[in-house]
Amino acid sequence: MFKYSPIVIFLSCVFLTACGSGSSSTDFTPLPAASSSSSSGGFTNEKIKINQVGYMVEGEKIAIVPNVGATEFQLIATASDSSVFTGNLSSAMSWLPAGPEQSKQADFSSFTQPGEYYLQVEGVGDSDTFVIGDDVYSALHDAVLKAYYFNRASTALEESYAGQWARPAGHPDTEVRVHSSAASTARPEGTIISSPKGWYDAGDFGKYTVNSGISVFTMLAAYEHFPTFYANRDVNIPESGDDMPDILDEVRWNLDWLATMQDEDGGVYHKLTTLNFAGAVMPADGTAQRYVIGKATAPTLDFAAMMAMASRIYQPFDATAAAAWLEQAEAAWAWAQANDNVSYQQPSDVQTGGYGDGFFGDEFAWAAAELFLTTGDMSYFTAFNERGIDPNVPGWPNVHALPYISLVARGEGALSNTELGNLRTQLIAVADGIVEDYQGSAYKVPMTNNDFYWGSNSGAANKGVILMQAYRETGESQYRDAALGVVSYLLGRNPTDYSFVTGFGHKPPMGIHHRQSEADGIADPVPGFLAGGPHNGQQDECNYPSDYNAKSYLDDWCSYSTNEVTINWNAPLLYLLAALLAD
Repeated sequence: MFKYSPIVIFLSCVFLTACGSGSSSTDFTPLPAASSSSSSGGFTNEKIKINQVGYMVEGEKIAIVPNVGATEFQLIATASDSSVFTGNLSSAMSWLPAGPEQSKQADFSSFTQPGEYYLQVEGVGDSDTFVIGDDVYSALHDAVLKAYYFNRASTALEESYAGQWARPAGHPDTEVRVHSSAASTARPEGTIISSPKGWYDAGDFGKYTVNSGISVFTMLAAYEHFPTFYANRDVNIPESGDDMPDILDEVRWNLDWLATMQDEDGGVYHKLTTLNFAGAVMPADGTAQRYVIGKATAPTLDFAAMMAMASRIYQPFDATAAAAWLEQAEAAWAWAQANDNVSYQQPSDVQTGGYGDGFFGDEFAWAAAELFLTTGDMSYFTAFNERGIDPNVPGWPNVHALPYISLVARGEGALSNTELGNLRTQLIAVADGIVEDYQGSAYKVPMTNNDFYWGSNSGAANKGVILMQAYRETGESQYRDAALGVVSYLLGRNPTDYSFVTGFGHKPPMGIHHRQSEADGIADPVPGFLAGGPHNGQQDECNYPSDYNAKSYLDDWCSYSTNEVTINWNAPLLYLLAALLAD
């Protein structure tokens, strides 16, 4: 199993920071309707592609229609089976990631009556039904959050919370060995430590500090930006009803594990895994010895940033933990300052996920920003500036935008108007580029051919996160519309016809690469997980339906390169939905 190494991403993108920088003019081409064989008035078996969960009342509502000869579409109310809106279809266009196929856009954004509907176009079958409503994404959001509960390590999932996906406890992680790659004077090779809790990172049973970085940030940012939305939100986890919002209870499960991943010298272990991936078994049956492996600059800085951020957010709920986490964050910062270029190197006897990273300027900038916001110490802001990091679309090895998001959201009063304005301008400039890609897309999604790499759906969702920062700062609808376009793409308005979230939509993934879902004997996968999404790398050598980037997706356990799930793919979708629902 190949685990999201930057090598995989670079094969498709060259450099992650360049992903999404392709010119929109090369990604779609208007075509005359007569150029399609299906436009002569015949019938096509292709589907109208919609957001299968639904559309919000205000904002972008677009469907993608095969290139039939019709020039109009009808919006039909399901209850009365009568037309409530008529609109003109756009001219036919093609989209480079989807190959030569042609399609038209049906735009009914101006229709704002809540209800259940479907679309009707002459020459193509009626669309599936969908809902228009203000809270149309509420249940989806809660399921995306609860997916983290389903991936908890070191605990049984009880039926009262997990339903049919209840399972025995696995991986107590109370007797974890220090691998030779992580050994230190205080903890030599073979030392036994206790490191329970945390989330299984993905479809495997590993726990990874680096990938926790962007995941924890995005979830804590969702709470920090929208606290009222989360104040009384009950997703039915064991901690529901306590003094803390459920999202903070869930993130706390991972923070408690992370707190055990720091060596006594302040450095932080890269991961906690077995030496090899387990087979398709339930957690309780994964009994091989587990190790903390590697100690490097990236996990240490990610840890410093996460714990500093958590310290300020959890302080009203648990001042003791908040103080301890800040102390750990500062110790990690000190270790990273003294060990500023230590890359993780995969040991020869270890086959689990790499998550290697060779550039640490963005991690230094992020950790410095979070420590500044939590402590008020201007030396940390100076350290942020010294790195000269510009924001871009986030990913697990690329956290350039994270300090900008935190500083813009929390910096008022701590920074001058000029400093804050410069940060804000740079962040909005990234969003402007994303809007340009959205406006130039035949599928109305801000993705270019370069954006289809391993975990492409998380790239789309992270573009949505950036768009919502710009919308929060400016209130301009173009950013929100483009973010809604991301949601619609992920929920079915895409060339595969899949809604990419398990349990949601007319055609959700059923064969995700997720050991619990594969091994539990239950037909339905665990709900609320965002599949990785299409790209033509096909590293798993499965039999894919297409080599075109946007169509190269396989809903099968075999496809770990397109159908695995991870904590860092769910996190930006969670944020995006929260931002839209809280608006």
